[in-house]
Amino acid sequence: MSLFEKARKFTIADEAKEQGIYPYFHQLTTKQDVVVNMEGREVMMFGSNNYLGLTSDPRVIKASVDATNKYGTGVSGSRFLNGTLDMHVLLEKELASFLDKENCTLFSTGFQTNLGIISAIVGRHDLVFSDKENHASIYDAIKLSYGKMVRYNHNDMEDLERQLKAADPKLGKLIVTDGVFSMGGDIANLPEIVRLAKKYGARVMVDDAHGFGTIGPNGKGTAHYFGLEDDVDIIMGTFSKSLASVGGYVVASKEVINFIRHTSRPYIFSAAIPPANTASALEALRVLKEEPDRPKRLLDNASYMRKRLKEEGVKIMESETPIIPIYTYTAIRTMMICIKLFDLGVYVNPVVPPATPKGECLIRVSLMATHTPEIIDKAVKIIASVVNNFPEIEGDE
Repeated sequence: MSLFEKARKFTIADEAKEQGIYPYFHQLTTKQDVVVNMEGREVMMFGSNNYLGLTSDPRVIKASVDATNKYGTGVSGSRFLNGTLDMHVLLEKELASFLDKENCTLFSTGFQTNLGIISAIVGRHDLVFSDKENHASIYDAIKLSYGKMVRYNHNDMEDLERQLKAADPKLGKLIVTDGVFSMGGDIANLPEIVRLAKKYGARVMVDDAHGFGTIGPNGKGTAHYFGLEDDVDIIMGTFSKSLASVGGYVVASKEVINFIRHTSRPYIFSAAIPPANTASALEALRVLKEEPDRPKRLLDNASYMRKRLKEEGVKIMESETPIIPIYTYTAIRTMMICIKLFDLGVYVNPVVPPATPKGECLIRVSLMATHTPEIIDKAVKIIASVVNNFPEIEGDE
């Protein structure tokens, strides 16, 4: 078979476009904010990871512009060689201090951060115990590491203990979990994960992409939410969500960070984060430290929207985070609802297979600290009018 035969046979996206049910790649013509312009229409944004609302903050924008004027548009090399800026080092120091860890290093993207950490730390004979609903980057990272993946049922601590108990006690073991799960918005059972790790001689890594800036004191994330920052060995996060930029970081002990810096192929062989992105993440972190009420406003907004959705009879998945999943069940119906909402001025994200099992499709609503009660009320009315009255689609799964 020809190498590109698979591409020729991939027609599902074109078929969805022809049927008018393709909900992806809407073009933004304004900044990420609570209200944006997409394809010539004004839309209330309830599908962004801009949790703290800092992508349009004048201080963050100015920092980005000033850094470009000072350092230029790129670094033209990896951190390992010519690509380390003094600003990279400063951001690492401030992140490590903020998260109460010894050391930190930066990666060019969040996805690459997981690839770089796990592929370096996990060896050929090591085991990685991974929650089944972990992010795709964790799955790919384990493949890149040559270690063995052992999946456990989502947030199922009995299943995790069964898998740990069955493992060879002589092998290296790493338990990896999302802190806040990106689709369901639920929080990992970190206290039990830590207990089991100590019992069976494993290390713990938390992907806090959706936890940083959203939960825990001062928005420090999942480990601090449970008071377990000293018990979690590795914490990674991204700049593309709460910190209004792009890139990623890992905090851990000095020896672990030093090992990653000198052995991680995704780290050594990738160009460093550009000056503008570094500066915007650094300024966003400083705003978070200066305005610790932002995470509280975010969670208050999420709590208010949950309350309003329930009052309107919309069935949601319970969570304590800025992510509110709304049940829509089947794939075509989910995409059609998202398109209808977009037409009525509300942007949300469809979650369909393979991101969910068949018949368990969702709309993912996410809040920002900068949403107002008026915008939330307006969006809830539109969402309820569409979701509560949308018919079943024959032949949909």
